[in-house]
Order: sequence, then structure tokens, then C-alpha cells
Amino acid sequence: MVSRRTSRRSAFTLIELLVVIAIIAVLIALLLPAVQQAREAARRSQCKNNLKQIGLAIHNYADANSKFPPSATMNLAATNTGNNGSWSVHGRILPYLEQGNLYSQVDLSTAWDFQSPISGLKIPVYSCPSDPGSDQIRDPGGGKSLLFPTTYGFNFGTWFVFDPITKKGGDGMFHPNASMSFKNVIDGTSNTLLAAEVKAWQPYMRNGGPPSTTVPNTIAEAEAVIASGGEFKNTGHTEWADGRVHHEGITTTLVPNSVTQCMNGGQTYTCDYNSWQEGKNGSAGSPSYAIVTSRSFHVGMVNVALMDGSCRTISDNIDRGIWRALGTRANGEVIGEF
Repeated sequence: MVSRRTSRRSAFTLIELLVVIAIIAVLIALLLPAVQQAREAARRSQCKNNLKQIGLAIHNYADANSKFPPSATMNLAATNTGNNGSWSVHGRILPYLEQGNLYSQVDLSTAWDFQSPISGLKIPVYSCPSDPGSDQIRDPGGGKSLLFPTTYGFNFGTWFVFDPITKKGGDGMFHPNASMSFKNVIDGTSNTLLAAEVKAWQPYMRNGGPPSTTVPNTIAEAEAVIASGGEFKNTGHTEWADGRVHHEGITTTLVPNSVTQCMNGGQTYTCDYNSWQEGKNGSAGSPSYAIVTSRSFHVGMVNVALMDGSCRTISDNIDRGIWRALGTRANGEVIGEF
């Protein structure tokens, strides 16, 4: 016969319950970082896959058109043009990203601002899942199309972007009115950047300076150039259809995830820079120089696509000379392991 005392001992005591709760809390504390790391690893993999798809789309565009898409097409005979007249590379490669239906509903010969098919439409391959700003839609106002950001920028080269007077572009793979093909990639497709990650809603300064046309070589020099900008904006990379470098591009002036600070309204921001909105005012416009740094929400690195279609992970600690060499298409640099 079971005693009453024995039957009463079948329940947990308060101390035992507290011990169990403490053990569960410790296990959760140990497992949660592992779960978060696994999720971030999956997001990094998806991000790299997006870049892979973009690279394949560029190759298919080149096969079909015998050249790479220009960053924008501009009428340089005009002396007074608007800001948003030309479509980006992102818009031009839509048919090669299984977006043929969308492409057939837009007109690349006219400004994208008021074309309703792109309004409020997110193209998943243009967004890194680790970037919290990639889901924040942009409303430019005035009845213009609502746009989602892009978190992948195409390679505009080291620093100089475009001069509407000489009609020359920079040393990267993309600039306005460009007509380049694989034969122009003299440094080799495996040694030349195609695209790299950028952050959505990136602050930048524009329409001013630079103090000189010499490429900035230090953070201090870059910050002095950025401070010369006449207008602060916090909307970089928010218009995937826009053909200007601060929306669709990167430059390799500074290594990935460099912190270049600027002040606006008493607040400090990590800022990019575009001296002049390339092509604005047509042939009357000024040359464009840009510090548009590759950045990501992956700790200590960014994902990139190379011109050969491969994708790589690049550390923030990459040598600046190697990073700039990757940004040029025909400078003859010798690049070792990176």
C-alpha cells in the first residue's frame, strides 16, 4: 500500500521548478545566437544568389545586344534636362531576370517617373534579405511612381564618373551612353567587378565640389570632399529604375563598409557623395565624381559579382589598391589573391 507521504512527493518543489527554468533560460541563451547565425548564413547565401542572377542577366543582355547596357542614355545636345530622365541598368536587364511581362509594359525611351507598371512593385532579386531598408518603399511625391530600393550597385569605377562635355566616362564597367563589350575588359573578367552590395536609404551629399579632381585616398580626404556637397539627401539607392550612380552604382574610392561621416541638422551620418547628377542639364552639366561605397548588413564583408559571372565575398580589410584594381576594366594592374 502506497503511503500518503510517498504520493505527496510526486510533485516538483519550488526550488526544482526554478532550477528547470534556469536551465531552459541558459539553453535558450546558448541556442539563440546559433539560430541567428544560421538565419544570417541563409540570408547571405540568398544575397549571393541574387548577385549571381544579376550577373547572368548582364551576360545574356550582352549576348543579345553585343554590348553591356549603359548606366543611362542621355541626350547631350540638350542644355536643360530633368533629373530622372533615363533608366538604370536594373531596368534594362528586366527581360533577362524573368521580368519580360513588366518590361513589355514600360517604355525605356521615356522617363520612368510616372510609369505606373513599376509603381509599388518590388523585384525580389534586387533586394538583399539582410537589409532592413529594402522593404521600405520610396514615395517621391507629386504623383510619381512608388519605388522599392535596390541593394546592388553596378561598378562605375574608381572616382570619375562622367563628363557631358567630353562625353567620356570613368574607368569602371558602366557610365552614361556607354557602349562596351567583353573586349573592353582588358584586365580580365575574373579581375573586374560587375556589381557589389549597397545599403538601401543611404545618406549622401551632392551638387558641389569637389575641392580637386584628385581621387581621395584617406577617410579624412573623402570626408572633406563629401562636406563640399551642396545638398544632403538620405535617399540613396531608393530608386532602382534611376540611372544615376547614387541610386544604381558603386565606386571603389574607398574599401567596403568604410565610415565617412557628414553632418546635417546637427546629426552625424555615414555619407556617400556625388558631385553632380550626371547628365543633368545635358551638355551644360558639370563632370561627375562620386564616392559611393559598397556597404552591407553582413558583418565585416560584402558580396560582389565579377564580370566572369562568379560571386565572391570581400572582406572590409581588403587592400585599397586591390579593391580599386577590381573596379577598373583596363588599367593593367596585377591582382593577387583577394
